[in-house]
Amino acid sequence: MDQIARTTRDLGTALRQARRAQNLTQAELASRAGIWQRTVSNIETSASGAKVDTIFDLLAALDLELHIVPRSKIKPSDLEDIF
Repeated sequence: MDQIARTTRDLGTALRQARRAQNLTQAELASRAGIWQRTVSNIETSASGAKVDTIFDLLAALDLELHIVPRSKIKPSDLEDIF
């Protein structure tokens, strides 16, 4: 699973997809991460305001890691060439 997350919404979506790919409920993931189910829900819908520690707890519970890389410089016109 390789995804680009440039916004808190992107991050929440990536975490939700990873949770679903592992057939976990929000409650099960929350239990693994040691947080409340409501916190998982809030992060999945928009990670805005989430503590960094909480994000790392979720990543660990999903057996994922964070890679920091330079932002790609793709332009909309580049996408036209792909499709």
